[in-house]
Amino acid sequence: MSVHNPDRPNAQWMADTGPAPVRLLLAGAEGEANELVGAHAAGFPLELVIVDTAADIESSILSGAAAAVVQVTDGDDRSLARFKKLAEGPVPLIAASYEPSMKLVRALVRAGAHDVVPLPLDPEELETALDPIRRMVAAQGPRPRAGHQKIVTIIKSEGGIGATALLTQLAARFAANEAKAGREACLIDLDVQFGNAALQLGVQSALTFKDLVDAGKRLDGDLLRSTATQDESGLKVISAPHDIMPLELLTSDQLLAIMDIAVAEFGTVFVDLPTNWTNWSLSLLARSDLVLLVTELRVPSLHRARRQLDLLVEQDLTNLDVRVVINRAEKGFFRTLSEADAERVLRKPVSYCIANDHETMSQAIDRGISIDQVKRKSSLCRDFDALERGVAGALGLER
Repeated sequence: MSVHNPDRPNAQWMADTGPAPVRLLLAGAEGEANELVGAHAAGFPLELVIVDTAADIESSILSGAAAAVVQVTDGDDRSLARFKKLAEGPVPLIAASYEPSMKLVRALVRAGAHDVVPLPLDPEELETALDPIRRMVAAQGPRPRAGHQKIVTIIKSEGGIGATALLTQLAARFAANEAKAGREACLIDLDVQFGNAALQLGVQSALTFKDLVDAGKRLDGDLLRSTATQDESGLKVISAPHDIMPLELLTSDQLLAIMDIAVAEFGTVFVDLPTNWTNWSLSLLARSDLVLLVTELRVPSLHRARRQLDLLVEQDLTNLDVRVVINRAEKGFFRTLSEADAERVLRKPVSYCIANDHETMSQAIDRGISIDQVKRKSSLCRDFDALERGVAGALGLER
């Protein structure tokens, strides 16, 4: 915590590095407030400004601050008027007072206080009061938010049909094309028990999705970016936990908060969901802009895909943009079922078919590279080109 002397009007307020500070405009520091010296609260560095509660304060004293805590004296009209004047500015304010009456609290809230905390300042109470402002700054702060914010979710008729391999190749292809337009893309592996998307892309990270969950209120764009690892296509990858994570450990609120930050940071976010449904995976599905349902041209797989579509109806999610993708599709005389057969079972058109090229896909997965690097001129690559263009078009992007 730095201490400012108001008698030095020419002092520079904007910090040279790091996040903007929170200024504590107090008559002095006593009690537990002394513990705040040199500390941070809700991720903000703290600056102490010693100023009498009856003294006038120019609005310029808040220049460059993320927020301010302003001391108010109960029963002093001048002190309340000063707070109201400061509250007219753009800097969020928290009022602080000794044993504030309910009348004063109501007056401060009406004046624009984001919160009212008692004096002497308690570090935990200050942290709680500043946390909503931290979230607001994270959403509207100096880091530019991605202009094109979309979520693409992969669901599968059953496990073992190559949906993760399909997603990783698609997301990497998409990210490479987005980079040409100056945009980003991210893949989040939410198969928190058996996910291996990062492994298939040939990337490793010490941090995983579990670290985002554990961060709780500390989660922001910086932490999310530090958790992501970039592959050679430019795709940002947030890997599944290293250890098996119980599905019930995650809540819908936690997940949606993470996703809000992710789309604000990266624009387009691809998500690989676990096979088993949970409340949080259904909540994310409802938040998705595009859903790819991956299945195979086999009777059991198609019937399980039909059950997935029925579940969406039961959950009142019929407004979702769901596209059916047939993976490992045999073509020519080798196939026993056709796309028309699949459409009769699913009662929904098939949007994309990905050729069954086990050798090319296996080499790409084993080496952690794109299928183009294995065999560029192949039906598999052509099918992925069509899939990527279709996904981009569904999201309103040109290719």
